[in-house]
Amino acid sequence: MSEYWLISVPGEPTTQQAFDNLTNITTKGALGTISKFHVPDLKVGTLDQLVSLSDDLTKLDTSTEGVVRKLAAYLGDVLEDKKEKLAENLQANGTDINTYLTRFQWDMAKYPVKQSLRGQADIISKQVSQIEADLKSKSSGYNQLKGSLAGLERKAAGSLLTRNLGDIVKKEDFVLDSEYLTTLCVVVPKAQEKDWMAKYEKLTDMIVPRSTKKVFEDSENLLFTVTLFLKVAEEFKMKARENKFVVRDFTYNEKELEAGKVEMDKLAADKKKQYGPLVRWLKVNFSEAFTAWIHVKALRVFVESVLRYGLPVNFQTVLIQPNKKSIKKLRDDLQKQYAHLDTGGLMSDKQSDAMDMAAMGGMPTSSDYYPYVFYPINADVVSEVQKSSST
Repeated sequence: MSEYWLISVPGEPTTQQAFDNLTNITTKGALGTISKFHVPDLKVGTLDQLVSLSDDLTKLDTSTEGVVRKLAAYLGDVLEDKKEKLAENLQANGTDINTYLTRFQWDMAKYPVKQSLRGQADIISKQVSQIEADLKSKSSGYNQLKGSLAGLERKAAGSLLTRNLGDIVKKEDFVLDSEYLTTLCVVVPKAQEKDWMAKYEKLTDMIVPRSTKKVFEDSENLLFTVTLFLKVAEEFKMKARENKFVVRDFTYNEKELEAGKVEMDKLAADKKKQYGPLVRWLKVNFSEAFTAWIHVKALRVFVESVLRYGLPVNFQTVLIQPNKKSIKKLRDDLQKQYAHLDTGGLMSDKQSDAMDMAAMGGMPTSSDYYPYVFYPINADVVSEVQKSSST
């Protein structure tokens, strides 16, 4: 389970004792695992600035998470048959996602603590917006290349009714450069092979006797060539259609066939050339976006903790990974421990029911309320990609 709860409580009587209390609640009965989540001393600003920033950070949290998931999903698409290696490619700051979260350290170089909270948010917003714009550009070009190649590959390997016949037929299968004769390619269902052999010479006049030749077959159909006078070709096509024989629109042209093969080889080479750099770019920028997202979470928990608990800044932030079967029990125990923080008094039955439902589901809704600061982090991006690709 890769769901985490980012929680902060007042540092009473000390931050270490607050952490010890949370540890006792979490580890007692093996309800989950806990680690400290280090948030530095950031510049607080005014109350109005905090309230305004709180709303903006909510939107930034959602948009940044969206970019993280887009990057993960697209990397899964690009890896194609190597998708089982997705997890090892999705790292944050050189380590796996879970390790990064449980050992989170604020990146002082990217987000200087001397910068205002609004400045921190703006840095992240610009960074993530640029990554999203670059992803759109890179994916558009690669998808177009991939789609063109896939289209040619389908034509080269699909049903005889649709596939490119250039890789199947040979020059000697056709009467070429004749003023009067032409050779047609006809797709015949396997069950109708005898029917074709009995009827093809009688479909119209001016069919060259015994000119049909079976040149290829797939699981359902046979491909025959037949030679006839050019003047009856259209009539032959119509009669063939009436008998469930499909005349393919194909003219043997060596130069065009060779050009088609060259184009396919070129597209395959271009795709291979772009694959490595694109995978590396996605890995690097997934890391950038994911670490930015967790810094947004850190900003949110800092701002909300100051708004809830007041000044001076004194709170303990932890990351809890609850055991799936113990979510409700853990939520109940936290509620009992920190109910006194609910300045509005006891929760109503409706609020309590909403909290229980959220605990069972794991993720909060806008109506959820907890007496402590709480933000969820769903870091399970790998299984989400695998699940979406299997549907």
